[in-house]
Amino acid sequence: MKAVHFGAGNIGRGFIGEILNHNGYAITFVDVNDTIIEALKTRGGYTIELADESRKQIQIENVTGLNNAKEAEKVVEAIVEADLLTTAIGPNILPRIAQLIAEGIKARAVRNIQQPIDIIACENMIGGSTFLAGEVKKYFTDTAYLDAYVGFPDAAVDRIVPMQQHADPLFVQVEPFSEWVVQGTACKSPIRLEGVAYVNDLEPYIERKLFSVNTGHATVAYTGALQGYETIDEAMQDNLVVIQLRSVLHETGKLLIAKWGFDAAEHEKYIEKIIGRFQNKYISDAISRVARTPLRKLGNHERFIRPMVELTQIDEMPFHLLETIGMVFNYFDPEDEQCQELKEMILQKGLDKIIPEITGIDNQKILGSIKQNVEKYAYKVA
Repeated sequence: MKAVHFGAGNIGRGFIGEILNHNGYAITFVDVNDTIIEALKTRGGYTIELADESRKQIQIENVTGLNNAKEAEKVVEAIVEADLLTTAIGPNILPRIAQLIAEGIKARAVRNIQQPIDIIACENMIGGSTFLAGEVKKYFTDTAYLDAYVGFPDAAVDRIVPMQQHADPLFVQVEPFSEWVVQGTACKSPIRLEGVAYVNDLEPYIERKLFSVNTGHATVAYTGALQGYETIDEAMQDNLVVIQLRSVLHETGKLLIAKWGFDAAEHEKYIEKIIGRFQNKYISDAISRVARTPLRKLGNHERFIRPMVELTQIDEMPFHLLETIGMVFNYFDPEDEQCQELKEMILQKGLDKIIPEITGIDNQKILGSIKQNVEKYAYKVA
């Protein structure tokens, strides 16, 4: 069995690559990072280490790499021969690989390959595969083959893989916990991976992960930055940070329980597991990494604004989410383009115009609450 995976970064190698390898797949990693691609070609394998007391090492074999900027034709041929295609490349990069994926599908059609293939975007976004499908379809005038033989099942993925530097460019450390859930009803291929949960309705799991893990992780980052910390594990030693995190997760938990019927006791255990994961002393994750791209994180369908708005719709006032949103608006990292852009927007246009523009909110009461919290935490915006 053969898999093509777009994105040879730490998440691609340390999460998706591990599961594909466990299922016996030969993996072709596609990326523009020459160092990683050449190492994959030369060595044909790499090592994953679990970030816990065991320091267990897992050897991943039967892999290679292709540079999509330099070896597009070989990538197309790999897609032709693939049984499965996955991505972990970042939401903003998906449109950039859509044409190459389209060319691979067209080549399969020319050769009349009737073996269905699923393309699964394993990204930190809602509806990643659906979004990728829309981008790929832009390169087709006739979608008959695409519609018949190519599935784009959405997925929810969860594993903390921190920023890291090693002498070995392929070595990667990951937390022991991982979760990969796929919308089985959208699959065209009969392939089912061991270690992946296939469900009929993915949306509850996507929202649970987004509004718990992603919202929580970012809450720690922005609250920790406010307190002057540089890493997540440092911030999690501060009781004020943990209290803010737990309070936010209980707010989003109210929404998830009310909306999707999750068991309250089980969800409380889920919250505590998340807190424990963030406290893992073997993972030193930079706050700058988790807090980057604040404009995207303040989007209408993202981890803060969406649960906050939906909570107000069920007459719950999410005070702690609003506080965190105030921190996000004020977060500044001079190395992050979106931080610079956000600060400039606030200085030029003012909060009254910028808040609705960024969040997509038109409810004046909510806008007033957000502005109040932005002003409350205005420690970096001059």
